[in-house]
Amino acid sequence: MILTAKTIVTGDGETVLRGHAVRIDATGKIAEVSPRQALAAAHPEEQILDFGDATILPGLIDMHIHLGSYIHYPDALRFNDHLIAYKALYAAQSALTVGVTTVRDMSSDHLLCEKLRYAGQKGYVTIPRIFHCDRGLTMTGGHGDQITNLKNECEVADGVDEIRKVIRKQLRAGADWIKLMSSHRVMTRPEYTQEELNAAVEETHRLERKCAIHAGVGPSVGMAIEAGFDTIEHATYLTLEQAAEMKRKGLAWIPTIITYTDAYDRYKDADGNPGPDAPLPVRSFWSFFKSAAESYKTNFKAIYDLGVTIAAGTDMVLFGAPPAPVAKELAFMVDYGITPVQAIRLGTHNGAKLLDIDSTVGLVKAGLNADLLVCDGDASADIRSLQRVRRVLMSGKTVYRPEAPEC
Repeated sequence: MILTAKTIVTGDGETVLRGHAVRIDATGKIAEVSPRQALAAAHPEEQILDFGDATILPGLIDMHIHLGSYIHYPDALRFNDHLIAYKALYAAQSALTVGVTTVRDMSSDHLLCEKLRYAGQKGYVTIPRIFHCDRGLTMTGGHGDQITNLKNECEVADGVDEIRKVIRKQLRAGADWIKLMSSHRVMTRPEYTQEELNAAVEETHRLERKCAIHAGVGPSVGMAIEAGFDTIEHATYLTLEQAAEMKRKGLAWIPTIITYTDAYDRYKDADGNPGPDAPLPVRSFWSFFKSAAESYKTNFKAIYDLGVTIAAGTDMVLFGAPPAPVAKELAFMVDYGITPVQAIRLGTHNGAKLLDIDSTVGLVKAGLNADLLVCDGDASADIRSLQRVRRVLMSGKTVYRPEAPEC
């Protein structure tokens, strides 16, 4: 099969091809990316799908999602294991509809993502590729402990020895990553001690896995950098000095701009205050949502220019939030100063590299799996064209297409 469109953005942050096509072989891999006429002439037996004024790019990767989260839903008390599983499946399938073909779940119920992934492998359901950390680790009374009290999305671990033991349990259960929670959203007090954070990183790396940390504000970000977590989630008020140290140590930033900015933009009134439709979690932390949105807008481009690795994650857990809106996260990044082609790399290849699957997905390149997104328009010029999905493929197989007739 040959796919062609006016534009191909390969995902490397630089390359834009015009008049090219992608040939997908019988195994679902990209066999060749070449000028369309030459490719068609060399393979006259192949079916050609011509999407016209559209863009072909790698499938998007959401590096921070919570497939099973429901804690902010108004009917949260009605959720049990069965309903949580249905909700997680719905979230995973919804991700495909917006071009997301790989996700990293950053804490859901114990074994939820492991079994959902297995259901996909057995062919019971069609879902994105899933990487997960099983449950996040939190200290007693820390950020996430209230989640544990509700439905087991985090696991309490206190002290170096207990943290090491829980990490081993998580990896035994199938976790790909380890995640710690180190701060809330409004308190500047760090939660885990430096000794505990250092031990978590040491143990995870000793067992040849990677680790992430929820470090939202205050000194927790600096402590996370010192410990050497592979990805730092949120880091809302990340300074240029901290970002430079992250680059030096090879650490990555998952800013989740949309998490706070979308809620602030959606619910603010004409005076910048929470409107009548703002849900309680947003109202309760309104000043944080506002300052977070302003901080990302002010600092993102300067941090990007330092060369620190950045990847896209969404963390959309509020009731009514759109599923896996990586395309909208990338739009914020472009609004804040980078180019659409640069942003697409952050939403594709960078995530693949962090997940150690860049030899498999993340680029439109011969030899890689054909995980592809086709969208209307020229995404190299208009990042919002990513939100106009025409087709989504995983390993060469169509996993989503709008109901409207098309090629």
